[in-house]
Parts: sequence; C-alpha cells; structure tokens
Amino acid sequence: MTNTTTRSASKLDQLEVLLMRKDGANIAEMVTATGWQAHSVRGVMAGALKKRGLTIISEKIDGVRRYRAGKSA
Repeated sequence: MTNTTTRSASKLDQLEVLLMRKDGANIAEMVTATGWQAHSVRGVMAGALKKRGLTIISEKIDGVRRYRAGKSA
C-alpha cells in the first residue's frame, strides 16, 4: 500500500523558502509567516538554518534590513 499523505511545510521550511527568494525577507515578513517573535526568528537564523547548510546574508536596503540565504559550499 502506498502512503499518499504529504507533510505540510514546517515553520523552518517556510523560513527557508522566504530567505531563498531573490529579495529575501525582512523580520516582519518572517514573524507573520511563523507567528514567532522577532528574537525567535533571529535565533533560528543563527542556529537551525545555519545547521541546514544555509549562509544568511543581511543587508539594509532603503532603511529596511533584509535577510537572504544561500547554500554553503
């Protein structure tokens, strides 16, 4: 018998998708997507997402800090 159920994306998966976009995401977008507080989002970027092999890039564009991610080599 084949298991046809699919797992919904975890909050970590959602953050990874946001960060992999061309323009990345700001903290407010990540807070809205996860329901977490801003300090929790920052902690996940510093810990769990780096453990997934992502390099987090922070840039300030027009006065707004945006974060992007790329795969580590």
